[in-house]
Amino acid sequence: MSNKELLFVPAPTVSHVSPAVEAAKLLLTHDRRLSVTFCLFNMPFDPKLAQYNSSLALSSPRDPRLAFVMLPDFRPDPNSTRIELFASVVAAQEGRVREVARGIVARSAGSGSGNPLLAGFVFDMFCSALMGTAAEFGVPAYVFSPPNATFLGFVFHVQKLHDEERGHTRRIREAKGILVNTFRELESYALDSMGGDDCIPPIYPVGPVVNLEIDDVVYDDRTNEIFRWLDDQPESSVVFLCFGTMGRFGGDQVGEIARGLERSGHRFLWALRRPPSDHEHYDDLIDILPEGFSDRTVEAGRVVGWAPQKAILAHKAIGGFVSHCGWNSILESLWFAVPIAAWPMYAEQQLNAFQLVVELELATEMKLSYRMKGENDMIVSASEIERGIRRLMEEGMEKRVKWEEMSEMARKTLMVSGSSFSSTGRFVRDFLG
Repeated sequence: MSNKELLFVPAPTVSHVSPAVEAAKLLLTHDRRLSVTFCLFNMPFDPKLAQYNSSLALSSPRDPRLAFVMLPDFRPDPNSTRIELFASVVAAQEGRVREVARGIVARSAGSGSGNPLLAGFVFDMFCSALMGTAAEFGVPAYVFSPPNATFLGFVFHVQKLHDEERGHTRRIREAKGILVNTFRELESYALDSMGGDDCIPPIYPVGPVVNLEIDDVVYDDRTNEIFRWLDDQPESSVVFLCFGTMGRFGGDQVGEIARGLERSGHRFLWALRRPPSDHEHYDDLIDILPEGFSDRTVEAGRVVGWAPQKAILAHKAIGGFVSHCGWNSILESLWFAVPIAAWPMYAEQQLNAFQLVVELELATEMKLSYRMKGENDMIVSASEIERGIRRLMEEGMEKRVKWEEMSEMARKTLMVSGSSFSSTGRFVRDFLG
């Protein structure tokens, strides 16, 4: 049987590109006949994505069957809203993705080339506007969902209620299959509910797919200082606060967090960023923190502008994680068995947090109803933050046991005969035929 190639088209955000790359690596471990090429493209005003994509495109993959193609940048209307900007950037890539696909077809057509045949596309769930490209080449279109199965089921349900308004989700229904970044032991109910719907394509839970390589951290002076401090702290004694690439607070909320941390009496490591539209980090953290806070907490904690989340969650000193509940962060926290206090902010994070706190009873609540609204952000008080941290660090023994059990399940599911290992193998077999 000839070798076959999948063309991946991830959405232009690090939180979607990274799990897509890890999912592709898992697929490649199941059959030597499979190859994968990625079409990478940037979003304007997102330097972290540009840096990450560039590192992938310039790297030498350990597996020659994995390739990355960097598509030219697109300059949209600067007056576009964020949603309009995203949609225009994705739509502009259609012709460029088509060119990459034609190149694969041309190479495989060469006499005795031995190059793999283009046999399918895998589109990010937010790139469904490009799915028609697969039909042009007479190959199936699959979808990859970096968010969890619960969110996927939610968008299908909403689309069913408002069919005429949800062309995006209707296109996902037309896929030949959907790869989801989750595992059965975590989301059996959501997976089973979709599995019983004849209008939803086959679902392949292949997670947790997270880039777990700790050695990709750049150890500069600031990073080294963080880990030197953590090395000096007792095991499971530090609460880590980190809110993702877009999770940033204004001065009033920063003050409440600082006072809540100080009153809690717990050791802490806090990754603090500026609100959107300003510089990414504060020039001097003292300018935004309450007067005297840094001096009073010099032994108990550290406030940093950026922190390598995976490496920190893996450190033995970390005992709790105050998180925005992005799905990648949840999976990393599960992998390293670090309990979460849920503080969701935007996108599907409220859904993720509700699932963790209410349905699965895995996490404690910091503020489930919080939502970023720019200048009108709600303020979570210092007393609420203090109570949340105390619940997380002092009253969470039962939840800590649950996290450890779920962490073990997350690791086992990717092993031979594990549920995600089997599901990934099923997808590869279905694809190769």
